[in-house]
Amino acid sequence: MSKADIPTNPSHRWEWIKYALRTKGTSLAKLARELEVSDTAVKNVKRSPYPRMERAIAKALGLTPVDIWPERWQTSSTPIRQRPNRSETLVQYHYTEGESSNSGVKPHRKTGTEG
Repeated sequence: MSKADIPTNPSHRWEWIKYALRTKGTSLAKLARELEVSDTAVKNVKRSPYPRMERAIAKALGLTPVDIWPERWQTSSTPIRQRPNRSETLVQYHYTEGESSNSGVKPHRKTGTEG
């Protein structure tokens, strides 16, 4: 399998991935079973970045994720994050029981313990 064979068009690339997996004796369904995820989880890679699944598919093909999805991966083999600071920004909105209701930070939904 050569990197030069990988199509740049996303829909053609997806068909190439399925074909390449079959030539290696595996499939998206087999990968899903090995990873203990649903078939849909593996197929989500077609539409949006999913680093865990991209790594698994690339490994099954004997390639790196950056070879298959150069627009989604940096050359250092780290994914290009859509929301790079997401975990840090969620911390500032964390609600605790001890905070006053005037602090401006409110829970986004009821927990069932309210009166």
